[in-house]
Formats: sequence, structure tokens, C-alpha cells
Amino acid sequence: MQAAIEEAKKGLAEGGIPIGSVIVHNGKIIGRGHNRRIQKGSPILHGEMDAFENAGRQPASVYRNSVLYTTLSPCSMCSGAILLYEIPKVIIAENVNFLGEEELLKSRGVKVEVENDEECIGMMKKFIEDRSELWNEDIGE
Repeated sequence: MQAAIEEAKKGLAEGGIPIGSVIVHNGKIIGRGHNRRIQKGSPILHGEMDAFENAGRQPASVYRNSVLYTTLSPCSMCSGAILLYEIPKVIIAENVNFLGEEELLKSRGVKVEVENDEECIGMMKKFIEDRSELWNEDIGE
């Protein structure tokens, strides 16, 4: 999770939204990323999507045996990618500031764990307060 938090901080330092993610296979990070919607002018580069992009083409068996770590509860789009690639386990730093599609993931057999990380809760809360226009854009409001 620390690597995902580092990614979130990197995104914030770049002027973006502080959400980070990593994909781990056999104890090794194979993909890491952070929300780069602002930086790249992209409608889809959420933290999880960036981690998938940076993991690149992998055999289905790799994704099916990986764990995705994310600093914030995954939205519908990111949850769809998790389901598409059959990631079996997702570890979420926090879901206080945003509750994504955790129930959908669970209903499809994905093991979901939430850590309630105070650092991530505080970082996201402050960002939402300071940059509400970017946050609302990110979640489609």
C-alpha cells in the first residue's frame, strides 16, 4: 500500500488528484500509477487505470493471480477493469471520502479489504475541500 500512497502523493505534486494504485503479482509490483486526468487531459486515467496501462499486456493468468492496491475505493470504470481482468483481491486504503463499487466487486467474487488509512483519508479530504471543482469533474458531477 505504501507504493500506492507514494503514487497518490506524486499525482498531487503534479497538480492532479491524489489517488494512487499498484498491481502486485507474486510479491512484485508489475504496474503502478496515479490519477493523471488533469496532467494528461484524459477522461480515463484514474489511478487504477494508469496502473493497468503501466503493467502492460500480461497473460490473463498474471492478472488472475494479482492483488490491486488503491488509495481510494474504485469507481465504476476502474471496478469494470478489475472485473474484466479478474483481479481476485483489492485492498483499499480508504472509502470514507468516496465509496465506489465495492459491493459490485464483492458480488462478483472479488475479495475486498479496506484499511481505513488515516493519511489517505486526510489527504483526500483536504484535496476535496481545496479543489472541489476538480474532484466533482473526476467523479462525473
